[in-house]
Amino acid sequence: MDAKSYNAALADLRAVRDQIKKARAALAKLEADRDKRIVQLAGHEKAMAQRIAPAAGLSVADVVALVPALAPDSLAANVPNPQPPTPSTPQAAVESAPPLPQHTAAAPVPTAHSAPPPVPVEVRALEQSAAPETVRELPSIPADGVGDAWFAHTSGLASTRPNFTQQARSTVFLDTTTGVLVHRNQTHHLDLADRSAADLLTAVFHAVPEGVERIYITAGDPWHRDTSRYPYLRDAVAAWLNAPTPGWRTDTGRGRDRMAGHFVHARNPVGRYQRENGEQHVEIRSVGEWFDVDGDDPATVRDAFVLLWQALRRHFSDAVLMGSPSQTGRDLWTRTIPTRGQFADGFPVLSEELRGLLHATAGQGRNELITPPRVPEQLPQLVEYDRTFAYAKHTWKSPVGTPRRITAHTFSAWSEKEQMRALYGCGHWQVRVTVPDNWNHIGLLPAPAPGDRAWHYPAGPGTTFTTWAGGPEIHAALTNPIQPWKIEILDGILWDDGKPLDDWAKKLKETWTNLSAQAHFQGDAQQARAAHLASRAVRSVLLYGIGAFAQRPRMVTGTTPRTLERDVPPDAEIVGFDDELITWQKPTGFARDPNAHPEWAAAIWSGARAALLTQRHRDDNAYAGALHTPPGTVVAFRTDALYLTQPHDWPHHHQPGDYLLRGHLTGPVTAPTTEEELLTLRDAGRGALTAEREA
Repeated sequence: MDAKSYNAALADLRAVRDQIKKARAALAKLEADRDKRIVQLAGHEKAMAQRIAPAAGLSVADVVALVPALAPDSLAANVPNPQPPTPSTPQAAVESAPPLPQHTAAAPVPTAHSAPPPVPVEVRALEQSAAPETVRELPSIPADGVGDAWFAHTSGLASTRPNFTQQARSTVFLDTTTGVLVHRNQTHHLDLADRSAADLLTAVFHAVPEGVERIYITAGDPWHRDTSRYPYLRDAVAAWLNAPTPGWRTDTGRGRDRMAGHFVHARNPVGRYQRENGEQHVEIRSVGEWFDVDGDDPATVRDAFVLLWQALRRHFSDAVLMGSPSQTGRDLWTRTIPTRGQFADGFPVLSEELRGLLHATAGQGRNELITPPRVPEQLPQLVEYDRTFAYAKHTWKSPVGTPRRITAHTFSAWSEKEQMRALYGCGHWQVRVTVPDNWNHIGLLPAPAPGDRAWHYPAGPGTTFTTWAGGPEIHAALTNPIQPWKIEILDGILWDDGKPLDDWAKKLKETWTNLSAQAHFQGDAQQARAAHLASRAVRSVLLYGIGAFAQRPRMVTGTTPRTLERDVPPDAEIVGFDDELITWQKPTGFARDPNAHPEWAAAIWSGARAALLTQRHRDDNAYAGALHTPPGTVVAFRTDALYLTQPHDWPHHHQPGDYLLRGHLTGPVTAPTTEEELLTLRDAGRGALTAEREA
């Protein structure tokens, strides 16, 4: 097989892959329709699981799992509920894990004429509870001294206040659709040829020869120009970044800035280039990292960055806008590290083992689509609520100090008051969870689902699963307004309560408030729009700054000539290639990052997920959240947004965390079954609400 045939065969293989993805999506819709029909059949007074199962192509057990009321009488009589009754109070629901049942008797060997021996009820219960984990089992803390050694800090690594001032970069703003370039107060019109990276660099440095260091793309997304040639956006982006750039090479970093090489991202990539015969460095970035641009020209975008810098300077005397909101957020935070007191020497970084555990067990936002038959196939309405600047509400308390391990034995020895105080504090817990037998609402706690870092939220009555969750979610599950869940503590990590992010977050919240007010009261339309974009940028600084604390394992992207394919690292994943280059990625583990604090990100994310369930407004003596809606009316969660089938009069005082009505689509509306359908309905609902308010 020659190279041409090889590439053609790969293209055919990608086409087959795409067909498989479409077939799986179609299969998921058919299975949802099948389940809905089973539930409808169960409404018949003489419905029997034994008759429905063969018609559906399922086992009797599968049908019973979907509709428990169809359980045959013989099964109900012979198979008692292996779970203890649901406790009536939150205090009784919290307990350490009982020892697992032991089965040591030898099982009889079935013959060709005998039925297999019945599986013990206890074993069956354990197998069912462990089913989700057979696909992706979450890690645990090793027993004895091995795990105890994790509870320490990394030697010589701590977040400390910087003793230098960041240097501002000369920046231009470029619309690659129109060729309009804005540099300071000057506007240029460029000929970008075919919009390759080489063409952009040539045109920009011809118009602004004095030395540009950062090019923000405001529109046009030039890295998507050849998407029709590639199966994935990332492939097209990688090809654009790695295309030849005469006179330039890939940047290798400089000075304190250790950022080097291109960053391949489907929508917001970063290209880093360096002159082959000089010290000129430049990066090409998307303004989409900071905020969504809706037809705004480069001059308005530039004004937004100026307003953002001016507003931040009122609270951070040495504020400098760096390339991304995450870099800016972490840099601003380091300048709030105290110079006196307990943490004047900095905030120490956890052991690599605990950081790895948090990375694997602490998810971020809740993204869940609830489909028929759990919601009506025709929704009476679709209402979107978005928690305003949500993460800013959950930064007032964060974990500090050396973590302690809390075993099941230690937890069970505490009083109820000590247990509840620990669960309300800064902790991360491994738990066995049981959904109440008569539960009829949404799931409350995340459980590992198939796929890398994927989560789902079991809600079936009597379901048992093992997972990790933060203190806020555990507390919400125990004290929820409907019925407490049963939580068994298996292991845990507990920190002291502290405020390492409070000063930083308060300053960002004040900046956001000032810019939001300016956007509302500004008489000049362009300046009002710029202020609005700047307020959205502040949100990104906090949101992505928190995400940067999570410090995921690093991925290095590299390229190798096709003629040297054998030189691709053996542990690398090939993410794209063309006739000349192979693009690959490989994990390099955790870097010695002095600002790695995944415990802070995990605590904030847990608090935000809990607030999607229930949130108290003290001044209004009112509650908001998904658990304060009727069963069957929650359609979806999307990070900090909630989609419902009916509106609610929840308090909104323009404060972080308040539920803001963002969209309202009158029905009947066909229930979405895919994320794409949900986003289409979301956009329609937002448009309808805007039109209603302007009418």
